[in-house]
Amino acid sequence: MEAFVNWLNGIIWSPALVYLCLGVGLFYSIATRFLQIRHVGDMNKLMFDRNSSDAGVSSFQAISMSLAGRVGTGNIAGVATAIAFGGPGAVFWMWAMAFLGASSGFIEATLGQVYKTKQDGQFRGGPAYYIEKGLGIKWYAILFALVTVIATGALLPGVQSNSMTTAIDNAFGITPWISGLVVCTILAIIIFGGVKRIAKTAEIVVPVMAVGYVIVAIIIVFMNIDKLPGVISLIFSSAFGMEAAFGGILGAAIMWGVKRGIYSNEAGQGTGPHAAAAAEVSHPVKQGLVQALSIYIDTLLVCSATAFMILITGMYNVTPEKGDAIVTTLGQMEPGPGYTQEAVESVLPGFGAPFVAIALLFFTFTTIMAYYYMAETNLAYINQKRRRIWTEYLLKVVFIFMVFYGCIKTAGLAWTLGDIGVGSMAWLNIIAILLLTKPTLKILKDYELQKKQGLDPVFDPVKVGIKGADFWENEYKYPGTQEIKGNTTSGTTLDK
Repeated sequence: MEAFVNWLNGIIWSPALVYLCLGVGLFYSIATRFLQIRHVGDMNKLMFDRNSSDAGVSSFQAISMSLAGRVGTGNIAGVATAIAFGGPGAVFWMWAMAFLGASSGFIEATLGQVYKTKQDGQFRGGPAYYIEKGLGIKWYAILFALVTVIATGALLPGVQSNSMTTAIDNAFGITPWISGLVVCTILAIIIFGGVKRIAKTAEIVVPVMAVGYVIVAIIIVFMNIDKLPGVISLIFSSAFGMEAAFGGILGAAIMWGVKRGIYSNEAGQGTGPHAAAAAEVSHPVKQGLVQALSIYIDTLLVCSATAFMILITGMYNVTPEKGDAIVTTLGQMEPGPGYTQEAVESVLPGFGAPFVAIALLFFTFTTIMAYYYMAETNLAYINQKRRRIWTEYLLKVVFIFMVFYGCIKTAGLAWTLGDIGVGSMAWLNIIAILLLTKPTLKILKDYELQKKQGLDPVFDPVKVGIKGADFWENEYKYPGTQEIKGNTTSGTTLDK
């Protein structure tokens, strides 16, 4: 069984998926005329929009929920692994993947908004919804929803919680089952409070988590500032095989940089649209741009913080999967959080292990929250014709149990199965967004045209020629009005 699961995982997460994600990012960058550059100003402005409603969360809460899922152990362990197997040049290719991935992240998040629905008093959306409404393929949508519920609701949470409690045990000597009980209690309070409570928790925790981590990285870099030019030069030269020591692993640098970049920022994998759909905005493109920014924050900010701490202190090994060791600063240490711990310890003795443990606590806890929201959203999709309350409670109970089980027992097979689930999500989602390229580009054009006219863009699917956007066509009300959008205007002149 284990051999079969590993074989299947190897097929799903083959280089084909890695290059597909890279190719799709390049395609959408060109198709959107590099919106990830042109609209950076809008991204930053829209991120701080705090307008919300009874059904929807604010853009800031939505990006916090999205970052909760994107920023996880991959930002610490994933970066270390990329450097260990691909050399310093892998960091450049992580940046490249973030730049290109911002465009595909924009596409899927915009689609999540276009085809969202108001269900049980709150906004729901994601790949399952736009596969059904945009493509009209019901069985395909159900398949995506089932894969996502199993992967994010049962398999992945336990592995995340295991790395969390293990780090806490190593740093503070707290028995895993004790920290597990505390974590599960807090988690239960949050998830039983619904999406609003998840959003409010993410809104508080995620900014503190990311800013605190980056501040420590800045301190480490500042205390080694004389080495910074050399590190930057090393990243770029080894990224293109121009550095003698790392010239022979150019292919590995590209593969591991792209692979870990994708794993960290999840661009195109179908996770971001769930949070994007929950936002209260007047035009889908607004949330698409905000989610594109979240990919920048994840990789260009948080992953870069880890990379610079490791490289500027020299606390890393480089041992290609096939080949002799090139750098062995840390002896036989396995690639992972230990690299970051040693980097911090080398500058701030006694601070490294506790710091990384606390960082992992926040990173993994917020990722677990995001997993639950994705699982709940896809269960809601499956139950949309007939709400089954007992399935919702069952999901909560199973989810919390799997989190606690992971705290006290390593689940190696579950991690592989979870990888299969997430990889399957990526394949299914990328095919879907490619098939929906034309309508998405029309929606972007509509947004840009309204901006050029000096308007605050408002989405009218009939005017744009988009079918299946039922909420926007029948229920959306422009802020400040009492009538359906299209029948009245308020404040801004809307030519219909």
